[in-house]
Amino acid sequence: MRYRASVPDPDRRSPVKRQAILDAAMAAFLEHGYARVSVDTIAAAAGVGKQTVYSHFGDKEQLFLAVVAAAREERESVDALPRLDGNPRVALATAVRAILDIVLAPRIAALHRLTIAELPHHPELQRMWRDDTDRPSTDTVVADYLRDCDRAGVLAVPDPELAARQLSFLAVSEGRVATLQGTQPLPDGERERIALQVADLIVRAHRP
Repeated sequence: MRYRASVPDPDRRSPVKRQAILDAAMAAFLEHGYARVSVDTIAAAAGVGKQTVYSHFGDKEQLFLAVVAAAREERESVDALPRLDGNPRVALATAVRAILDIVLAPRIAALHRLTIAELPHHPELQRMWRDDTDRPSTDTVVADYLRDCDRAGVLAVPDPELAARQLSFLAVSEGRVATLQGTQPLPDGERERIALQVADLIVRAHRP
């Protein structure tokens, strides 16, 4: 029978131990997949007892969800751009390069692949991992820039948020296809090609 801590003891929930468990779990899940990793393995790698893992996270499933949430926070911590200005093609290409750097970072790309594999068993992952628009992100910066372009008459962008999401989706899709879902490195020349082509497509779609 699987053990699950019913009421975690706050005194046992050390932030240091929690982070050690998260780090060990992320490494184990990425190397072996969700199904082949046991709580015993994670506890040993983290240098804690099995019950300490349960007291912090409840069970392996909740630990896995916590790992995904931590990766999402890691992504958000770098998911930012300086304010864009100047020529639309140049500015938007800069945004695309930043998006590619974020989503193709090795650990984030690997966890995304693992998330996709686990979606049938953990559908809530879709809500946790999706590219939502209710937080500061590259999409927000791009939308603000496109809104400024619309006001200045440089581009005609009736829905800047939609156009920003479209730019992100194009960049992410092209990047993941070009790298076999992040399993292969993206050559600089390919990165530049994607950045320029996506930027050009958005600009041509919103000519005044």
